[in-house]
Amino acid sequence: MSASLVGETIGVLGLARSGLAAAKLALARGARVYASDMGDNPQTRRAAEQINAMGGLAETGRHDLGKLARCNRIVLSPGIPPTAAVLRAPEIAHVPVIPEIEFAFGLLECPVIAITGTNGKTTVTSLIGHLLHEHGQDAAVGGNIGTALSELVMREPQPRVAVVETSSFQLGGIREFNPRIGVLTNLAPDHLDWYSSVDAYYADKAHLFRNATGESRWVLNGEDPKARDLPGSAPGTRYYFRVASQPAAGELGGFLSPDGWLTLRLEAGREERIVTAGELRILGQHNIANALAASIAARLAGASPEAIARGLRSFEAPPHRLQPIAETDGVLWINDSKATNIASTQVAVRGMTRPTVLLLGGRHKGEPYTELLPELEMGKVKRILAFGEAGPVIEHDLAGKFASVERVDGDFDDVVRRAREVARPGDAVLLSPACSSFDMFVNYEERGKRFAELVTGRAAPEPALEAA
Repeated sequence: MSASLVGETIGVLGLARSGLAAAKLALARGARVYASDMGDNPQTRRAAEQINAMGGLAETGRHDLGKLARCNRIVLSPGIPPTAAVLRAPEIAHVPVIPEIEFAFGLLECPVIAITGTNGKTTVTSLIGHLLHEHGQDAAVGGNIGTALSELVMREPQPRVAVVETSSFQLGGIREFNPRIGVLTNLAPDHLDWYSSVDAYYADKAHLFRNATGESRWVLNGEDPKARDLPGSAPGTRYYFRVASQPAAGELGGFLSPDGWLTLRLEAGREERIVTAGELRILGQHNIANALAASIAARLAGASPEAIARGLRSFEAPPHRLQPIAETDGVLWINDSKATNIASTQVAVRGMTRPTVLLLGGRHKGEPYTELLPELEMGKVKRILAFGEAGPVIEHDLAGKFASVERVDGDFDDVVRRAREVARPGDAVLLSPACSSFDMFVNYEERGKRFAELVTGRAAPEPALEAA
């Protein structure tokens, strides 16, 4: 029986995909809805029209604090930063504010596998869904990956399991969200334009474990001390994945064997060899780690070793993640637009095998670009083209420390045009910006799509993912 919200008034802040889905779900369950977005553009106006047509009240360009104050709960879209002025308004201080995943979770009837981390979470989320589908399970992928959890709740019938990517912003406001299986890929500084400190960012990630029970199962990066320690004393069974080291005696999880096999040990004394690293279609050490994390979670959720092996052999990386676009005139063009922080770009640079022209820039997120120096000193990057709002900061941070940093003023087309001029046959041009896209684009997908269009001279397919 679908839970009813009759008698409640639900406020929704933000009219992007998640906010629109939450408003539709609330209306479908009988609630009154007031939804608003400070943005006034074609997308938000279309969303408002849909909500109004269903009997709700939605407006763009403002938030009516009086209407929000009369709500029983306010549902927050993931694109609304925790620093937003509306959240500090004293008029709504008495109203509980919850993220969209918390609202949807309360109406969801299936178990959840939740994935978070600084990098790799979209790949791991997509891969878990792929492995479970290979086993024949009705697994739906959503959350911070394009399909809002509220959309999955409205599916008829609901899926048997929901595989949910969760951001720090979403986790920060949870109260009852309680995944049956939780995956933490890694931790590195990020979103310092929104958080007051790295510790505050990690604290929101730690909310993944807030409602842990003895039945919880946690898949953790055994080679990242911060990720390994983040659960603290949270109850549940822990499984660790490792690529560069071997597990201790009795440790449960997954690892890369000395002879190159992805191996699972989910019960003491029993090991399952799945595939060799060479059979994966996703490249790089970090993707071996992603494959191990996803395999552990899928196996815990009931997938067979045979199905996991088939899925690992057939899976291709999602768009905008070290995605080869084309090779033209001997130059390989790679779209890593999803690299919106320093740690992601470090991984990308370490994986390069050609002399590389690195496109670095966008909206600055607070991290010093000197963190890239160890990777730059490896000699793989021949030139950096710094662009966007962060261009002057990149130039300042790396001047005198890296030999070839060139600032490109102008629009993104100018950046790609300059890359074409300086790249030589045998080189790679890597878009791995280490910045958000919001100075020039709506999201990282739009940035990656434009990159592909400029490289190939034709429109790229519409991305399946929503902004992270």
